[in-house]
Amino acid sequence: MLWQISHAGVQFYKDAEGWFLVFLTPCHHLQADGRCGIYAQRPRICRDYSNSYCEFDAPAEDGFELFFTSYDALLRYCRKRFSRWDERS
Repeated sequence: MLWQISHAGVQFYKDAEGWFLVFLTPCHHLQADGRCGIYAQRPRICRDYSNSYCEFDAPAEDGFELFFTSYDALLRYCRKRFSRWDERS
């Protein structure tokens, strides 16, 4: 997770269902009108995605148990959560 959050536009959150990776970058296939440019050939993850909840309905962050927007924040959590984090073998 530290490697992933080291990249621009990446965040993590944990809620009642588990851990989730957030990409804050638009899909390359998103058209100007908001539709998918490869809809018929879209990947399985897109086909399985449900938009039954929208962050415009209520802030998604309200349901987050943990939310990390930076490497430093996630590293602080790891050091606190795992007492032997900084030990070298």
